[in-house]
Amino acid sequence: MATIQIKDAKGNKLGSAELSAEVFGIEPNMHVVHEVVRAQRASWRQGTADTRTRGEVSGGGKKPWRQKGTGRARQGTIRAPQWAGGGVVFGPHPRSYAFRVNKKEIKLAMRSVLSGKFADGQFVVVDSFGFEKPSTKAAIASLKALGLEGRTTIVVGNDDFETYLSFRNIPEVIVIPVAEINTYELLDNKNLVVTKVALERIEEVLA
Repeated sequence: MATIQIKDAKGNKLGSAELSAEVFGIEPNMHVVHEVVRAQRASWRQGTADTRTRGEVSGGGKKPWRQKGTGRARQGTIRAPQWAGGGVVFGPHPRSYAFRVNKKEIKLAMRSVLSGKFADGQFVVVDSFGFEKPSTKAAIASLKALGLEGRTTIVVGNDDFETYLSFRNIPEVIVIPVAEINTYELLDNKNLVVTKVALERIEEVLA
């Protein structure tokens, strides 16, 4: 079973914690991670693109010229696809791009990402940030004390509103409550920071 250092908001070491091998010690399944991330991104698509078919554009009720004798190709309507201003063939219409992924695959994907982050040294556990009131200035100081640079995802307890409000306006920092963690948010960062309360909840759900 792997262990990890627990730090405070100032970067000082407070102790260590044992990590569940089922969550942080597996061989990452990149195929499942890819499928889950693809499903998440597909579900975010609006799918509102729309084109008009020949039956939806205006005009074209009259045959442009008689069927025979003109020397030109026969035409039934000026709103056929080959005419300028005509309908669109096989164009997009409103639809949902979402597709289903099994719950077991979703959990496996998150375990794979967490195991990869821990193996790459991009996983940090903080005991608590201890904000008595929201303070972006104090949040920035905590990031510097922890040596975190670049895109960072911070996972906090569901009721830790002060920490959430303190970090939410910092560029390149994504802060989410533990109840809303997902594969994409855990993966799309350079550093993953988890509070002790959030870590316990993650292991409880994913182990």
